[in-house]
Amino acid sequence: MTRPGVKGWAGRDAYRAAGVDVGAGERAVDLMRAHVDSTRRAEVVGGLGGFGGMFTIPAGYREPLIVASTDGVGTKTALAASLGRFDTIGIDLVAMCADDVVCCGAEPVAFLDYVAVGRVIPEAVAELVGSVAAGCRDAGCALVGGETAEHPDLMGVDAFDVSGCCIGVVERADLIDGSSVRAGDAILGLVASGLHANGFSLIRGLLAQWDLDLGEPYQARLRRSLGDASTDALLAAAPHEAMATLGEVLLTPTRIYARAVLAARAAVRVIGADLHGIAHITGGGLPGNVPRALPGGLAARIDPGRWAMPSVMRLFGALGGLDDVELRATFNGGLGMVIALPGEAVAAATDAIASFGIEAAVVGEVTTAEAIGGARYVEAPVEGLG
Repeated sequence: MTRPGVKGWAGRDAYRAAGVDVGAGERAVDLMRAHVDSTRRAEVVGGLGGFGGMFTIPAGYREPLIVASTDGVGTKTALAASLGRFDTIGIDLVAMCADDVVCCGAEPVAFLDYVAVGRVIPEAVAELVGSVAAGCRDAGCALVGGETAEHPDLMGVDAFDVSGCCIGVVERADLIDGSSVRAGDAILGLVASGLHANGFSLIRGLLAQWDLDLGEPYQARLRRSLGDASTDALLAAAPHEAMATLGEVLLTPTRIYARAVLAARAAVRVIGADLHGIAHITGGGLPGNVPRALPGGLAARIDPGRWAMPSVMRLFGALGGLDDVELRATFNGGLGMVIALPGEAVAAATDAIASFGIEAAVVGEVTTAEAIGGARYVEAPVEGLG
């Protein structure tokens, strides 16, 4: 694993004077070691300190495909830095990558991270990597490699950024590429945990515009912006938010769906069906991502009345003057993942997903693009769905 982080052995005093503290990087590695070890899978070869992370293909594959995805968490890092909290942002990072990989039907098996900081504070870096490890455990993949880079002068002392790469494996014959989607398939929506890790440039702009305090009680802010009746209804649906601060709600980590989706596939295969297409709802929201799971000529008819939008989107929609259509195109609209599948497979998939504590419901159907005027996505009531 390529991480003693900050590189170099000779001339440490001169390097430290230039802003790079090799010793601090080494202390960070020592602090994160147990986190990394907690993600280990049987396929991992070697350990912390090598020049590359190594792992074998899990047993049982005949013609394995390697699926890789790389991503970051955007400007959500700025909020984490301002609050001095690094225990959730790594979960966001793993989610952004692992849940892209599973859209192909692949099992996430390995993850690598890159952490860039203005100054290495060992405890903060270790906390951040610890949250990456937590995400890896949730997704079922091993943290096999990483790099911590100190960028004095290029980045502010308290600034940081993260990126990651998830590697998954799927049998070629089991690849999900949307080609099996058919008109009439149900579209199953998996509920989001909140904003996830998209749209934070807009969020930060509205925070600045309204001079909002991240330490303000979230319930108080909802009541000021949305009124008592709306706040009571929103908190009844999410009681865990009642005692949170605004900052804590904004840093709610992205839900990781990978293991739940793989379990759903296994469950529907037992009854002779399969998942036909999967979309991870990230930048571009629902209209920007749902069509990516569909082949040419097909489209999604989505009924927004079939699920609730999270309170945090209602709040920032009100602050920014965004209607529901724009909220679903900017944020995830309350759904972090959608699955196209045969109607007879919905019950098995929903039950499997629920076993991971994730709510799922039918939110639409696949139709032909011709039937909706050539579009690939439309929002409209859908009758007769489960």
